[in-house]
Amino acid sequence: MIALDECLSPHVATAQRNHTRLDWREPYRTLERVRPVSWTCKCLATVYELCEGGGQAFIRKTIQSDGGHQIHESPRWSLNEARAIWADLLSGRAR
Repeated sequence: MIALDECLSPHVATAQRNHTRLDWREPYRTLERVRPVSWTCKCLATVYELCEGGGQAFIRKTIQSDGGHQIHESPRWSLNEARAIWADLLSGRAR
């Protein structure tokens, strides 16, 4: 197991009491040329990715378990809005 201080990618902070609840949905047809541009560390069970493409962006949440992975995605937003929500997610202001 990797010590948290040895990880290269960021970890999501603990959710704040009054955090914004994101709308997580089953994955649906993605944008044609979407790519992850930022992600959290894979050492924890839940991994988040900020995905961008075609002038839009969304956050993908993957819950890793021995029984398989569960993947959910946020709605699509403008790039600026998605980047702001990504910052909120990392700081614990959104989940």
